[in-house]
Amino acid sequence: MSSQRSNQMTISIIGSGKVGASIAINCALRELDDIVLLDVVEGLPQGESMDMNHQLSELGIDVTIKGSNNYEEMGNSDFVVLVAGIGRKPGMTRMDLLNKNASIVKDVSTKISTYAKNSILIVVTNPLDPMTYLALKTTKFMKKRVLGMGGMLDLSRFKSFIHTYTGLSRDSIQAMVISEHGENMLPLTRFSSIGGIPLKHFLSEEQSLEIYEKTKKVAAEVISLKGATINAPGNAVATMIESIIKNKKMVIPVSAYLEGEYGVSDLCIGVPAVLGSNGIEDIIEIELNNFERSVFDLGVNSVKEALRSLGLTNNK
Repeated sequence: MSSQRSNQMTISIIGSGKVGASIAINCALRELDDIVLLDVVEGLPQGESMDMNHQLSELGIDVTIKGSNNYEEMGNSDFVVLVAGIGRKPGMTRMDLLNKNASIVKDVSTKISTYAKNSILIVVTNPLDPMTYLALKTTKFMKKRVLGMGGMLDLSRFKSFIHTYTGLSRDSIQAMVISEHGENMLPLTRFSSIGGIPLKHFLSEEQSLEIYEKTKKVAAEVISLKGATINAPGNAVATMIESIIKNKKMVIPVSAYLEGEYGVSDLCIGVPAVLGSNGIEDIIEIELNNFERSVFDLGVNSVKEALRSLGLTNNK
C-alpha cells in the first residue's frame, strides 16, 4: 500500500483491458492494496493508471495505481490477477478460446513464478477452469494459492435473477453456483435462500427453472449487447481478494484444484471454498442430488476433455 500504510502489499493485474481495469478500480475503491497494472500494449496500462489515480485523488483514497509494460514490476506482489488473453466474442463459447489462450496463460504464468513466486494467483482468463489448472501446473504453486474467479461471477448473475423474480432485497439473498464456468455451470437453487428461508418458499418450480436457465445463458446475452462482461467480473475478483486480505473466511465459489473432493482428482472446477489469509483454506463438500450430480459431472467431463486436448492430463 501507500507509504502512509503499515502493511505494504501489492496487487498486480496482468491484462489492462476493460476487465483488468475494472478489477483495479474495484480493488482501489475498497482500499485493499496498491496496484500494478501490466500489459504488453504500450501506453495502455499507463493511461488507465493515470485516469484511475485522478479519480482516487478526488475521492481522497490513498491507494496508488501504477501502469507498466515490464513484468518485473510485479516483483514481490502479494496477489497476481491473470486476465491476459483473448476475450470472448459474440457467438463464441468459452471453450472456443482454449488453444489461443493456453499459450498466453502458460507464458504469463512462467513470468509470475519468476517474479512473484510468493503471490496468491487469481485466474480470470477463459476458459476459466482449464486455464486455472494450466496456471497451477506452470507456476507449481501450492494448490491453495491458485484459484479461478468464475463461480463468483456466475453467483452474481444468479443472485440478480433471484432479486428480479422475487422483488426482495439483494442484501437478503444467499446463493451458490458450482461446476464449470461455462455451459455446464450449476446454479444450486436447492441451496439458495432469502433471509435464511429456502428459495422454494418464494418461487415456483417453474420460476426456479427459468432462473436456472437464464443464469447459464446470460453471459452470452451481455456479450452480444455490449461486447464484454466488465463490471461484475471486477467486483467478483475484488470480493475474493478482500476476503483473503482481511481473513474474512467468506464461503465463495471458486475454481479450485481437487484431490478427491466430489469424487474428482487432478483438475480445477468450481466448488464452494473458504477464502482466508492463506488463500483457499477449505473446500466445502455438499451432497448433490442425482440431477445436480449429473450436471456437475458434465462440467467435470468438459474440463477433462479440454485438458486432454491441451495434452495436460491423462484423466479419463
